[in-house]
Amino acid sequence: MYLVEVIFLNKLEEIKVKAKNSQKKLMAVVKAEDEDVLKAVKSTHEEGIIEAVLIGNAEEIKKLLELIEFDFKGEIIDEKDSLKASLIGVELAKEKKVQVLMKGLIQTKDFLKGVLSGDKALTGGRLLSHVAVFEVTSYPKLIIVTDAAMNINPDLGQKYQIMKNALQVTKILGIEMPKVALLSAVENVNPSIPSTIDAAVISKMAEREKMKALVDGPLALDNAISKKACEHKGITSVVGGDADILLVPDLVSGNILYKSLVYFAKAKVAGVVVGAEVPLVLTSRADTDESKAYSISLAALLGK
Repeated sequence: MYLVEVIFLNKLEEIKVKAKNSQKKLMAVVKAEDEDVLKAVKSTHEEGIIEAVLIGNAEEIKKLLELIEFDFKGEIIDEKDSLKASLIGVELAKEKKVQVLMKGLIQTKDFLKGVLSGDKALTGGRLLSHVAVFEVTSYPKLIIVTDAAMNINPDLGQKYQIMKNALQVTKILGIEMPKVALLSAVENVNPSIPSTIDAAVISKMAEREKMKALVDGPLALDNAISKKACEHKGITSVVGGDADILLVPDLVSGNILYKSLVYFAKAKVAGVVVGAEVPLVLTSRADTDESKAYSISLAALLGK
């Protein structure tokens, strides 16, 4: 289980502030010879959020540290091979020497080979899923989108686990009874649209389990985030117009929604992968330094 403290957070900057005021975490960066990644490590290090172990090409890492004027005093582990570097990071996490693992200049598939190596080294058979926390100026609170990066076409059981993974993050945000919208294209169950059936079943499963969350679906996106849309369509929903979590039907729709929020809505975002023994920071090269720093801060709060 991840350590949490119930304080309602409504801005990404508040996540960083909470991380500053919490116990500092040690983070291993796999293939750390990436300038943007090191800039984010530098900023969160200087704010007292993390200490870091840098794994990768030591010579290149030292050059970049000098370039960004980062007087790094921590450990640098020299390993040029990507998979071996990933395995070193995983071993540090397994031995509880680090509480967060971050992807640097390495392909995601190679990074995850290490995480899933051996007997599913850091997962214990649990499902990994990506949780993105967005700050959108047109929405009154932080909103989560999941899963936009890991699971291509999850089945019903996997969607249920993706929802449970996301609930770990709402605990960090201090949301006592999170509202989960199970997204599809329409609000009614339609056998021709399998995601509507999954949504209806997951809603009933959550009810039977007495899950500490309000779960409803299927809901179209407008009904999940707009009370006016619900009123106009005559939809009565405990979640409608006030969702905390948007659970997407598949990776393609999630990826489109994620990038639409970033590029059209100019939203700020923090993202982590949950389900492993430690939170994983998998940022894109297209992510801003600010976004990477928010992601590290969120992972630090999730770390044991």
